[in-house]
Amino acid sequence: MLVKVYGSAVFGVEATTITVEVNIDKGIAYHLVGLPDNAIKESSYRISAALKNNGFKLPGKKITINMAPADLRKEGSAYDLTLAMGVLVASNQIKAEDIGDYVIMGELSLDGGLQPIKGALPIAIKAREEGFKGFLLPKQNAKEAAVVNDLDVYAIENIKEVIDFFKNKSTLNPLKIDTRKEFYNELDHSDFDFADVKGQETIKRCMEIAAAGGHNIILIGPPGSGKTMLAKRLPSILPPMSLMEALETTKIHSVVGKVKEHGLMSQRPFRSPHHTISDVALVGGGTYPQPGEISLSHNGVLFLDELPEFKRSALEVLRQPLEDREVTISRAKFTVTYPSSFMLVASMNPSPSGYFVDDDKAVTSSPYEMQRYLGKISGPLLDRIDLHIEVQPVPFEKLSEDRNGELSKVIRERVTEAREIQTKRFSDNEKVHYNAQMHVKQIREYCALNKDSKLLLKTAMDRLNLSARAYDRILKVARTIADLADEKGILPDHIAEAIQYRSLDREGWLG
Repeated sequence: MLVKVYGSAVFGVEATTITVEVNIDKGIAYHLVGLPDNAIKESSYRISAALKNNGFKLPGKKITINMAPADLRKEGSAYDLTLAMGVLVASNQIKAEDIGDYVIMGELSLDGGLQPIKGALPIAIKAREEGFKGFLLPKQNAKEAAVVNDLDVYAIENIKEVIDFFKNKSTLNPLKIDTRKEFYNELDHSDFDFADVKGQETIKRCMEIAAAGGHNIILIGPPGSGKTMLAKRLPSILPPMSLMEALETTKIHSVVGKVKEHGLMSQRPFRSPHHTISDVALVGGGTYPQPGEISLSHNGVLFLDELPEFKRSALEVLRQPLEDREVTISRAKFTVTYPSSFMLVASMNPSPSGYFVDDDKAVTSSPYEMQRYLGKISGPLLDRIDLHIEVQPVPFEKLSEDRNGELSKVIRERVTEAREIQTKRFSDNEKVHYNAQMHVKQIREYCALNKDSKLLLKTAMDRLNLSARAYDRILKVARTIADLADEKGILPDHIAEAIQYRSLDREGWLG
């Protein structure tokens, strides 16, 4: 008897429906074809034990299973339940005439229990697109899949529940979630707040500008000056995620199995990889491509602490995603694209010793050593970072103050207002949503300067010997500063403030 059961494979952040054809005939054999990987080939042992421990059996006949499309490689243990149900129906151990109306996925334990799978959200989206009635999957992934409307999602704990479901549909009820209610309930939650930061008013102002315009930023300062503390609080002042952004972000995290049980992600991601990270882990890829840290940071923040300690090759792969806001990974038989629209926040010591040249309290490095240390970061990468700011240690008087700083909630209101101005400005452009994303055409249109502003910028360009890319970065930052001030034009004050956030370009910075 031939039976067709449906599963799904995830490539990039999109799913492809997999048709599992199970045919049982006379003889004794077990053939599994359709480019399965080793995890799928080993499924027969898990299926056999799970069926036996639940009162069924793997029939002693010729079992042929084809996973179509046969030229597409399938991987992972999530097809265990799909294969097991196909075998049960094809061997007439259970009747399930409508099994083809559902997508079925789950990894089997030997006792028939189900283990969570990866990619539940994109699979659910694809199932709805292709008109399936429902999606049966492990209970741990159910909330994640249930955010998809117009698709019945069933939370399953073991294979016995699936068998009973097809015998008697009333034994299981689809999981219903008010996606918008749960999403908005979680929006204001954050473990970090700028109110915890004593002093550092200039740095907070710089980070407010970065958040308002989506600009990349690098913090330069000695150990203990608060760089990491400040970076961790940046997501708390970013505008709340929209429902569409939340879905995009959740899909990427779903692919690598990092979605928590509450389902839809409502907080912007903050990723902080160690400086020993490999190129592939940072940008994504591998034999069977997976998203890297830059994609897991999509719609959020990627924090690279001690930037010069990262491998040069790892940093260089950031250049293209920083510009294009997506990364494309090509293989001989397929190409996948992962979104990677993130804010880069980097930090570094000013020298190998950790201190500035003019710091009299410590053994400092020579200007040559500092230049060599800074040289670990390529010029083109630094040019893609809009804001460079020095972070000095907070004096005792500030640390001992009882008064808290400004709340993140208050700063975020100003940031959100500036973002709304930018949303209206770029409403006709699908690819540009905030100032940091502007290309040359938009810069010329929206960053026009009056005579005084031009003269000030020209003087700075001549004295600091800035590149053309640095020129564009200053204009983008000045535009953001003007938006925060609710000014239509860019004034000399805005240009002056933007220039002061280019520390690494200033003459004499190295001593």
